[in-house]
Amino acid sequence: MIRAFIIASALALSAGLAHADEPIVGNWKTASGDTAQIAACGGSYCITLKSGKFSGKKIGTLAGTGSTYDGEITDPKDDKTYSGSGSVSGDTLRMKGCVMKVLCKSQTWTRL
Repeated sequence: MIRAFIIASALALSAGLAHADEPIVGNWKTASGDTAQIAACGGSYCITLKSGKFSGKKIGTLAGTGSTYDGEITDPKDDKTYSGSGSVSGDTLRMKGCVMKVLCKSQTWTRL
């Protein structure tokens, strides 16, 4: 009985570790001062604005693990979508959007 409990506890703990959130998941203060939420969606991470003029608008989808993520970023002002990437370092997220991987703009977001 005790052995079964120990085995079940170990399996539950290891399953929890395997599904830990990626560093990109959470709420971030954008360069414009709005709050963006990054959460798991499907096999990717969706970026949704939670405050400001475009609150509720999905502005991107990124995929990856660890500290590097790639995907698409949408400018909420004009609804144009660009190839994008995100790089996490502690409580800082460096977001980058590019047109044809040549013309790029970057922003630094801070974890809330």
